[in-house]
Amino acid sequence: MLTPSLKPNQLWLSTLSAAFRTAFACSIVAAATLFGPAALRRQVAFPAFSYVTVVLIVTGAALGDTLRGCWDAVCATFLTVVPAVLGLWAIGPSRLTTALTAAVVGVAAFVVMLPDHKTHLVSKRIALGQIVIIYVVAYDKGGETDPVMHPVHVAASTAIGVLACVIALLLPYPGLATWQVKKKCKLYADNASERLKLCVKAFCAEDKTSAQAFASQANSLSISGTKLLNAINSKKESMKWETLPIEFLKPNCKNTAEKLQAMEMPVKGLQIALNHVHSYPPQILDHDLKDSLNKLQQNITLTYDQLKSCMPCDNLATFPESNLEDLMLPLHSFPQTHKDLSSFFFLFCSKLLQRKMTETPPMNRPSSKGDEQNEKDPEWNMSEWFSTFVMQPRFMLALKCSLSVGLAVLFGLIYSKQNGIWSGLPVAISFAASREAAFRVSNLKAQGTVLGTVYGVLGCFVLEKYVKVRFLILLPWFVFCSLLRRSRMYGPAGGVSAVIGAVLVLGRENFGSPTEFAIIRIVEAFIGLSCSIVVELLFQPARASTLAKIQLAKTLRVLHECVCMLSLANGSKDCIEDGRKKLKANVNELRKFIEEAEMEPNFWFLPFNGVCYNKLLKTLVNMEGLLVFMNHAYESLDQESRQMGRNMSFKILESDVELFKEMIHPSIKCFERVVLVKSLNKLDKDLQKNEPSKDIELGKLPSTQKLNVFGEDEMDNLVNSYLERSKELVLGEGCEQVKGHELVLSLSALAFCLRGLVRETKEIEKGVMELLQWENPSSHVNLYEISCKIDALCDI
Repeated sequence: MLTPSLKPNQLWLSTLSAAFRTAFACSIVAAATLFGPAALRRQVAFPAFSYVTVVLIVTGAALGDTLRGCWDAVCATFLTVVPAVLGLWAIGPSRLTTALTAAVVGVAAFVVMLPDHKTHLVSKRIALGQIVIIYVVAYDKGGETDPVMHPVHVAASTAIGVLACVIALLLPYPGLATWQVKKKCKLYADNASERLKLCVKAFCAEDKTSAQAFASQANSLSISGTKLLNAINSKKESMKWETLPIEFLKPNCKNTAEKLQAMEMPVKGLQIALNHVHSYPPQILDHDLKDSLNKLQQNITLTYDQLKSCMPCDNLATFPESNLEDLMLPLHSFPQTHKDLSSFFFLFCSKLLQRKMTETPPMNRPSSKGDEQNEKDPEWNMSEWFSTFVMQPRFMLALKCSLSVGLAVLFGLIYSKQNGIWSGLPVAISFAASREAAFRVSNLKAQGTVLGTVYGVLGCFVLEKYVKVRFLILLPWFVFCSLLRRSRMYGPAGGVSAVIGAVLVLGRENFGSPTEFAIIRIVEAFIGLSCSIVVELLFQPARASTLAKIQLAKTLRVLHECVCMLSLANGSKDCIEDGRKKLKANVNELRKFIEEAEMEPNFWFLPFNGVCYNKLLKTLVNMEGLLVFMNHAYESLDQESRQMGRNMSFKILESDVELFKEMIHPSIKCFERVVLVKSLNKLDKDLQKNEPSKDIELGKLPSTQKLNVFGEDEMDNLVNSYLERSKELVLGEGCEQVKGHELVLSLSALAFCLRGLVRETKEIEKGVMELLQWENPSSHVNLYEISCKIDALCDI
């Protein structure tokens, strides 16, 4: 069966659509600036920036993104034009010098970037571009510059680009993100439905070969399912802007997307369970259970089919009462050993998926986080406030942007006064608010600029006699650059640079020789990108590989805290959920550093072991997922206890849970400490230097908990003990008649997740040992011994 995801022809059509919108918007700018009325052309004095505005706003955007971008452009214009009029009037364009122009640009960039993150990055990029054009061109023209009309011309050039973006996204039909989300929801519903069918077939298979084949198909489909969910999430902000004037579009697709996303985790749980089933068919599988699973799968598939229409959740057909009955488990069914846990976990995830199908997605509520700085002690200290303000991330970001743009303008003007704009403009319109791989991104921008500029020169050569229509040669280039933006080789940075490079050559006139302009622009772009790299290194000297190691240790510390919170006591569910969210945030941050470290050059440093870090990242993601299921199990236990009319006591199982924790958290604590060791030889030298009287080889080291003190047999015995106690608890409370055996499934899911945490902890141990061995190839790596040495140094 074909994968229900974006097929090659759909991807090609999507690329063509994005290229057509960009080409249409640029064509509108070209028609207005090349063939429009003379009065309009006089006002739009900087058509190059009109094209830049189009590329910043409309490239790959939906209507909602464009509306937001247009609002950003309006905000940027008010943020720069009014202060620029006052600044030029106060300074006088004739009194501008190279140094003064760079300083003014730097100060204006600082003011633009200083406001908090609520101001969108597109708005700041457009504002920075306007600043560069206003002051650099004013310096170039000197006394001929009108302090009022010159900024107004820049604003008019921006306005033409904004208008072209809106028209391009409305014609020939609106490019609504709502429609895109609706289409992707349908694709994802097909994807998830097919994965569910394959999982049920695998679970009910008669032999291991067939089961593995079905499970393998489901795993391959999950990759495209994740991509579809990411695409849906990327359009949430755009849908908000589209539904402001179109109220009837507001609830449907948004709620459907949230409901589909909530059902992703249970489906992944089914796949996780299948990966650990010991034998097929499972021992608990009988005719009644197989029939129940098939009915459940059919009902959930029906709901998926209904969700594809993006109808309101209230109008969805719910399960008939007869089908809402729990899975038909035999009354004597209870996991006998650890080998049965995966089967019961599969049933637990099936029930969880059923529950998510019948739940109404919660409405997004605005964050209620207050401004902590406004709630500080009334005693105000000027020096303390100043130091705190200076060290704030947004202050450092504004200062970094100010220096990058200012230095780019300074050295660009020194190289060529008439073309200094082309050194500051690329830095301004591509400035990133977050840390990025400076060398690789700058390299991609430089390559994209060269590609686009060379293509523009070739286009001018081919259509040398047809200046007014040479813009048409850009149409195939837009398609090619849309493919570049989706590629790993160039990505968005290289693709956008390639578009701008060609547009600035072909979409202009009266700029002199295209070849001469191309060479100057490439040199100026190189100057600007070099300045941005230098400033990036000054503000963030730590390599991404170093930050990845530090973040790995921080993530392990958060994981240790999460494990310590595990308890069957009342109220632990909220603590685990808060810890899990914190762990997820740290895992995402680790992923960013790993991606950056893989792209940064090695120079004279030890190459980054991306394979090892990605293994550790995958393990941490798995552990975060297990914590999600544990939280659902705790919630299910709490609900089941309340439905029975009395609070059940799980203290009988608390000792087993504590033993599981003892198998995990000492090791994780050790990993957190040893992963930060830079050199094992240096560690030995420091220990001998500070405490020469102790002989390490004689074992004179502080004793700590050994790693993995429990082997596989001990862990299996512990699981079996937990299951025996769970069975006593269920039978003791008379729960053998409880509808659906929710208690059995929840307790089994907890055991499966605890055992999974132990298993993943051992994977972390392997990864940390591999990492340390990679960094210390001549040393023998023993994590327990390294931990003891660290303890010894700490005690000195």
